[in-house]
Amino acid sequence: MAEYRANKSGINADAQARINSKYNDNIGQEILEWIKVLTGEPANTSGDADNVYEVLKDGTLLCKLVNAIEEGSVKKINQSTMAFKCMENINAFLEAAKKLGVPPQETFQTIDLWEKQNLYSVLICLQSLGRKAGNYGKPSIGPKEADRNVRNFSEEQLKSGQNVISLQYGTNKGQQSGITFGNRRQM
Repeated sequence: MAEYRANKSGINADAQARINSKYNDNIGQEILEWIKVLTGEPANTSGDADNVYEVLKDGTLLCKLVNAIEEGSVKKINQSTMAFKCMENINAFLEAAKKLGVPPQETFQTIDLWEKQNLYSVLICLQSLGRKAGNYGKPSIGPKEADRNVRNFSEEQLKSGQNVISLQYGTNKGQQSGITFGNRRQM
């Protein structure tokens, strides 16, 4: 676990401090309250990083969360506190979240939660899952996901765009005096 690791120093400490500075207690509290609405747990919905870590680190609540959104998403939830069993729970949650529609770039690595390396990415994943929960008839959190806006253009409209000369090609409009390219010829 994270408490058995040596403290980071130098550039690694700076990088970790930058990651930790992104964490937002208000978002953490909003997410824990949303989880409580769906699962009935946890008792303490304080959004500070230590509480979020303690509540989510073994992965059982995360598995219960995806099962509350769609029944049977995680078949087996390990109740053991052994490290690899807890990391299996977190990994099972991540796989279920991807199946529920969370994009891979918004997920986190198991180690980010288990060793408390990047709780900000955990919050991003849970917010994304919160947006997708609305698709399954459950309460959602965060900004509403955009609706699809498909546009159909006719062949005539598409071909008319080929007759327009882009300004990237230059223009003969306006004054061009004073424009030079390269060095002048020295005689």
